[in-house]
Amino acid sequence: MLVVLHGQPMANPGTFELLATDGGARRARLHTAHGPVETPAFMPVGTAGAVKGVAPEELRALGFDVLLANTYHLYARPGAERIEALGGLHRWIGWARAILTDSGGYQVYSLSHLRRIRDDGIEFRSPYDGARHHLTPELVMEIQRRLGSDIAMVLDECPPGDCDEATACRAVERTLNWAVRCARQPRAEGALLFGIVQGAGRPELRARCARALQDIGFDGYAIGGVSVGEPEERILAAVEMTMPHLPAERPRYVMGVGGVLQMLDMIAAGADLFDCVMPTRLARHGTAFTWRGRFPLKAAVYASDPRPIEEGCGCPACRSFSRSYLRHLLQIGEMLGLRLLTLHNLHVYATLMRRARAAIEAGRFTAFRAEVAATYREPSEEHVRAASAQPENPT
Repeated sequence: MLVVLHGQPMANPGTFELLATDGGARRARLHTAHGPVETPAFMPVGTAGAVKGVAPEELRALGFDVLLANTYHLYARPGAERIEALGGLHRWIGWARAILTDSGGYQVYSLSHLRRIRDDGIEFRSPYDGARHHLTPELVMEIQRRLGSDIAMVLDECPPGDCDEATACRAVERTLNWAVRCARQPRAEGALLFGIVQGAGRPELRARCARALQDIGFDGYAIGGVSVGEPEERILAAVEMTMPHLPAERPRYVMGVGGVLQMLDMIAAGADLFDCVMPTRLARHGTAFTWRGRFPLKAAVYASDPRPIEEGCGCPACRSFSRSYLRHLLQIGEMLGLRLLTLHNLHVYATLMRRARAAIEAGRFTAFRAEVAATYREPSEEHVRAASAQPENPT
């Protein structure tokens, strides 16, 4: 059976076409109610319904198929009922492609000073106005239904990366209990529902959680509880210990991870989807991503630099402007500088995913990954501070 989008036939939402493999890496296509998502894919983060400083048509022009928004934050402001009354999240934000909504489970971790976890859900004090909310699996699913999410996430408990075994076990039990309750709830038409694997850094817990989620049955599976304060090597270890327990015929989403080399490592392990604030948040702090690594564009050494951020880059910033001019915009707090740098960083991420997909199709992903790793360097914090502290070039 086919459904029709903009006059064109497409596969049923939830269809996951595995188009090519290269070792553990997968090139696939996930069909949603708002069109296909080519994977591996990176999802720009629009927590409150907007990727900061970037218009939806600009994101589409960069090549993105799917955005991420946050259920809890949209529930707090402006409210799911208002968005539903105005035609749903897609129409409200002007984005006609797929939207994944995080359930709010990460706020269990990040807003720990404002919440209390109970077996029936999470009690929150709003960071906006102090109002108290009780976030339950049923409410989370109702919010995502009202928003019209293409990919909804179950409510989960995300424990700290360094938690003890008892805390990790409790988080898994709650996550599974809440997943069952989420799976029973109605969804928006064509919406997919992903389960979330927890278990901290304990292989036996992650395996048990993954198996139990498959028994419930979901359209895709996410690896949660990574990049929550643990050392970087443990992030990849948690993904690698979880991946063998996830079904090959469903999409796999690593939540909250967006380092360039991290994503390539995880694609090699079998991951399909990623999200992270890194390219947009670091842009707002003056950091530029390139194929040789990232660097602080605010540093004084770039004050008279006539080169683009990266030679050969086709993004709007690099096509027309120099490092010197962009640094000037950042120094004076001009919003154009933040926008242009954000567009550049997102262009790098979209290009990385596009090249990864092409490499898998060509059977040379291992070589591509090695080529990027050979030249890509992350600056040390000491280097960033030293560069930013250099005196202005008087010329």
